[in-house]
Amino acid sequence: MGGRIPFQVSIICIFITLRLNGLDAQEPALPGVAQEEARRNPVVPCLEPPPLVRWEDYHGPLKRAEGLLARKLERKAVRVPRFKPDILLCSLETKDKFTLFLHDTFEPISFVSAGFNAGMDQAADRDPGLGLGGAGYGRRFGIDFAAETTWRFLKGFAYPTIFSEDPRYYRLGRGSRGKRLLHAAAHSFVAFRDDGKHMFNFTEWLGSMSAAALENTYHPGDDHTVAAVLKQTGYSVGVDVGFDVLREFWPEVARKLKIPFRDMAEKQRIN
Repeated sequence: MGGRIPFQVSIICIFITLRLNGLDAQEPALPGVAQEEARRNPVVPCLEPPPLVRWEDYHGPLKRAEGLLARKLERKAVRVPRFKPDILLCSLETKDKFTLFLHDTFEPISFVSAGFNAGMDQAADRDPGLGLGGAGYGRRFGIDFAAETTWRFLKGFAYPTIFSEDPRYYRLGRGSRGKRLLHAAAHSFVAFRDDGKHMFNFTEWLGSMSAAALENTYHPGDDHTVAAVLKQTGYSVGVDVGFDVLREFWPEVARKLKIPFRDMAEKQRIN
């Protein structure tokens, strides 16, 4: 992290800017199996969210980029169907949270992100003791991947498990833009417990602070003061708010880009 603009944020912004130019808001065709409606869990009275869009349902010249970025974005975004507002989404068990962490860590875009950040570190000669050239880049890649994995582990699995917190973002999906922006920003303070009740988002703040402190061990040349850790924590929270805003408005962006999205089945049902 360390004060850089994360690779995913940069690429998503560029990707959306390029694809929005000249496109209308035509609704894409609804894939069959990939976008089936949420189904009732046969064991407990809750609702399973729709599955992620399949790789083969992304079409067009930027198919791979669309799939990588959209799935990364939507993996941690869910929404209770509008036509069943009183039904809770099924909570994630410990193994589900760990699986979510593994998927988030070993997706191809995560390796690309570490490679991009390692290149930025090498260009800035961060940690000169690591050297330059291919060997220096390899060391920086390993360090950056380990550091990013630490962030994902603490914020996606460890603290959500300790506090029985749902690590997913609950998309509002309706109302004014201002209301939805506030809803996305509020997620940095208010999260859902596994039982569906609201709680303070301990994961966001403790996870960011712990990960920022631990990341210093990977970069001995960085500023290790408390002020530096707090600054990095605030930066991390701000980036997460940005991602939640993207998750909130992703259905509108996906329709503009003419690509499928996770909640399309419900959107087409109520529109």
